[in-house]
Amino acid sequence: MTIIRRSGKTAGSSPGEGRRFRAEEMALADFAVAHAGVEAYIEPGTTVTDVTVVLVADTGQWIRRRAASHSAARQLAHQLGIPAFDVTVIGYPQRLREYTSSITTQP
Repeated sequence: MTIIRRSGKTAGSSPGEGRRFRAEEMALADFAVAHAGVEAYIEPGTTVTDVTVVLVADTGQWIRRRAASHSAARQLAHQLGIPAFDVTVIGYPQRLREYTSSITTQP
């Protein structure tokens, strides 16, 4: 159960949490600018992890960062001008799997 304070923040949230999400958004924005054909894949939160966003370039290179919420992840993708997909609905693109496979099999 989440306890919400009168300020609107959840109990246990720290002032540094906002800075953390901004830093993670900046990393995602930098990736989107530096790569072509980027798409966002939003992963749901679980009991152990927060909502995360995986940005995948047309080369298969990718980056994963936490998001404040599912809607915040969609909003970020909209601000970056890239399409956003729910990974539980459509899955990951083949190019991500191929890229990951190629870097893990290198000597």
